[in-house]
Amino acid sequence: MSEKPNKLGSVNWEWEIKPETSWWNISLIELYSYTDLLQQLVRKDFLGLYQQTLLGPFWALLQPLLTVLIYVVVFNNIIGISTGSVPPFLFNLIGITLWNLFSEIFLQTSKTFSQNADLFSKVYFPRIIVALSTLWLQLLLFGIQLLLLIVAYIFFLIKGEVDFNLGRLLLIFPVIAITTGIGFGGGLIFSVLTAKYRDLLSLIQLIIRLLMFVCPVFYTLSMVPEKMQWLVNINPLSSLFEYFRFAFLGMGSIDILHLSYSTVFMLAMVCFGVMFFNKMSDKLIDVL
Repeated sequence: MSEKPNKLGSVNWEWEIKPETSWWNISLIELYSYTDLLQQLVRKDFLGLYQQTLLGPFWALLQPLLTVLIYVVVFNNIIGISTGSVPPFLFNLIGITLWNLFSEIFLQTSKTFSQNADLFSKVYFPRIIVALSTLWLQLLLFGIQLLLLIVAYIFFLIKGEVDFNLGRLLLIFPVIAITTGIGFGGGLIFSVLTAKYRDLLSLIQLIIRLLMFVCPVFYTLSMVPEKMQWLVNINPLSSLFEYFRFAFLGMGSIDILHLSYSTVFMLAMVCFGVMFFNKMSDKLIDVL
């Protein structure tokens, strides 16, 4: 620790040691100074994800394609879930694309401490930088999948099986932002918990698989039996899938109150997630 006297004779400290970390002690200026580190972490994770693979980044396209094909066969052809006049491939691709955004951000962010213990114990930097690099990487991969969805949408648009409405299509941006916030905030909270209790990672993966069936990924809310509507309505993700599907297809039940509920839930998750992550990050070094 060093000191620098200013012109008035007082001392400006370069480092200040406090007895404990506050709940909200994040400096945007400090985070901005680590943008180079953020970019390097994203680059490292992206290259590491596809290094020595046969298809490279094309895996980001192959995974949703295979999932959609399985959904079409199982849910539409075997079980017989109707998609109306909408092509089943496009219907399921819309749901899978948004679901992958939420699930991957949530799961990968929840591994922030458990997968970076060595890095955290060797050098100081704002720990949330690693979580932000995970978020950035997942948004990049989502962009690739969204491009696939847009290509499929244009294909069926040319065939005349769907219609185009620019104002309606712009709804995807707030939906993407809210979904991202819920996944990131929840991931920050569980990153602290999984650092202390490693077996929670397996439990989280199971919960995510089950949660998928509570979200209208391969069905619309209108298909849900009335006695089960409450279960779907308390899920803040439900309205997001309906709006996302409505933006592309113009179908689905739209309720501004449900969207408002999802927005408030997202803001609460992000704020609490950042505060909880910030409060516990230094204490977890000894646990790791």
